[in-house]
Amino acid sequence: MPVMSPADLQKFIDEEFPQAVEAGAVIEHLDDTSIRIRLPTHERNLRPGGTVSGPTLMFLVDFGFYLLLLGRLGPVALAVTTNLNINFMRRPERADLIGEGRLLKLGRSLAVGDFMIRSEGKPDPVAHATVTYSIPPKRGLPQG
Repeated sequence: MPVMSPADLQKFIDEEFPQAVEAGAVIEHLDDTSIRIRLPTHERNLRPGGTVSGPTLMFLVDFGFYLLLLGRLGPVALAVTTNLNINFMRRPERADLIGEGRLLKLGRSLAVGDFMIRSEGKPDPVAHATVTYSIPPKRGLPQG
């Protein structure tokens, strides 16, 4: 079972990462190795031509994996992205985005996962990403 529930994560985000609250992301599923998160799209998420912007898709990956990692480890505010590689596969619909992330490896200092993003109601993915996070050392433990 995750160390933090979706409600615990929301409280943590409200306190530590308030700029993410405006995005309106909602955790629909969370377990030890996976997360499903919904991100409503708004006019501010659109680029010229009316498609959902790449930075919006990258935010969903980065934020979603951060939540998955916190769910597993607890409130580690200083876990940071060290790599994010995204492939844009098709034009997203102007609909909610559904991101499904998996934790593939959790080590002492790095976590690796992947994320698939779909437009709500559409079976084909709009983007696929891999992501690596650095996990800060626990205080008071010798490094080596």
